[in-house]
Amino acid sequence: MSIRLRDATPADMPLITEIYRDSVLNGTASYEIVPPDEAEMASRFLGITEKGYPYIVAEDENGVFLGYAYASAFRTRPAYRWMVEDSIYLAPDARGRGVGKLLLGELLWRCESLGFRQMIAVIGGAHPASIALHRAAGFSETGLLKGTGYKHGRWLDTMLMQKVLGEGAETAPDLAVYPGTLFRG
Repeated sequence: MSIRLRDATPADMPLITEIYRDSVLNGTASYEIVPPDEAEMASRFLGITEKGYPYIVAEDENGVFLGYAYASAFRTRPAYRWMVEDSIYLAPDARGRGVGKLLLGELLWRCESLGFRQMIAVIGGAHPASIALHRAAGFSETGLLKGTGYKHGRWLDTMLMQKVLGEGAETAPDLAVYPGTLFRG
């Protein structure tokens, strides 16, 4: 199977909304209970992409939409501007086929190229496959938050994982690069 990665566009919102809907209704990656509609997903997309964060999709050789991933602010206070949080959602049929690995790899490369220094994974439900994916990409476990969400009739834990990008905290950041200008008016 050949997989193509590309920038997401507003035209992708129906399929992104569909994949996210399945994750909300059937999974624990998101702690949302009611899936947002397409208009809300489009608003979220614009909120991320207008700030210059990467938002990408994966398709197979026939153009079948397999999943999407994006990076966004971990927190919005300016001192956090060098850190991003990743999000990856896959179509049910795409899971276990290496799509998540490709999306995460591309996201890591793009974020490091933009000057970010840390990536955080906030893994809802402490999902074993997501933990394994992030561990294989070089993330380290930084904490397990117990009983953080209640969904599908049970309490869920949240795993926090972190990966250093570029020079991480070893050097002072260059304020002229993208994250340094992210929060300026």
